[in-house]
This record gives sequence, C-alpha cells and structure tokens, in this order.
Amino acid sequence: MNEEYLIETKVIDYNDSLIQEKVRELKEKSDSTIDYIRNAYEFVRDEIPHSWDIRSEIVSRKASEVLKNKTGICWTKSCLLAALLRANGIPSGISYQLLTRADEDDSEGYIIHALNTIYIEEQDKWIRLDARGNKETVHADFNLEKEGLAFPIREQYGEVDYRDNNPDLDERLVEILENANSILEVTTDFGME
Repeated sequence: MNEEYLIETKVIDYNDSLIQEKVRELKEKSDSTIDYIRNAYEFVRDEIPHSWDIRSEIVSRKASEVLKNKTGICWTKSCLLAALLRANGIPSGISYQLLTRADEDDSEGYIIHALNTIYIEEQDKWIRLDARGNKETVHADFNLEKEGLAFPIREQYGEVDYRDNNPDLDERLVEILENANSILEVTTDFGME
C-alpha cells in the first residue's frame, strides 16, 4: 500500500551520502520512530532556512542539494524531509496548497506551497507536517493529532488546500526548478487540479 511513498526519486534522492550521514545522526539522537520523525521535521524546519526568508538566490533542485546548500524553498525542503523519512523506512509524500503571494489579498497572484504527508504506523494514519520554516508571521508545529501547518487557507482570496498525497514532487515544479537561475524568480501560474 505505501511502497510508492518509500522509493527514491530524482528529487527525493535519499541514497546520497550527505542524506545518509544526516539519517545516521538523527537516528542516534532518536528514541523511537515518532521521535525520529519529530527530529527530522524540526531539523528541516528550523535548521534549513527558506531561501526567500534569507533572500538567497541559490536554486536547490533536490533533497541532497537542500542539505548541501543549507537552503531551499518549500518544494525541495519537502523533498528533503521525505528523503530523511524514506531512508529510515517511513512512508512520506507531498501535499500542496495554492496560496496568494501577497499577505493581504490576491493582487500578486498565487504560488504553489508544498508540505509533507507522513504515515504513522503506530497509529495507522497519515498526518501532514509543514517544514517550510517558521518566522514572525509563519508558525508550523509538530503535532500527531491536530495539523499545525504554516498557512491557514483563506478561501476569500481563492486559496486552496488540496489535501492530496503525492509520492513525488510534481513534474511541473521540478521543471521550473531545473530552468531557474535564481530561486527568487520562481513562480507558478497554475493550480494543482
């Protein structure tokens, strides 16, 4: 049932030596599978800054590059968290939201936001976690019972929470990253329907 959420892909490249090293480090400081998930999530959320937050132009195109470059956007930070989990046998996927680029309205258009789905075997359920990275106006939490995502959906602005579960990063997003010279120029003009 969950096999497709365990495979290595081009962008969820968990056999990379840097990722394997981080997996070993996270395992050493974890007492259980849940503790490992929390540690991996908090590492990606708190120790890998979102590229837009630090105004970095570096384009991290896959999980291993996020770890190497120490920065990424939500699309590839989600790939890194999925890689850290899959490398430890924990099924993980990617879910999307369509969000406005402006804080107070839809005047600047929309962007696709990515977060993770994670299968919790002990509870036989999927949860969603958002490792985008916290800042003054964004706060996401680790919670097995109630979602603590970075962005509440504002339907009045046309935002959408797809509540989907995909085994890999959408090919359209992969292509955008492959063609980008600066991450600060990345945008989307489509939804995930």
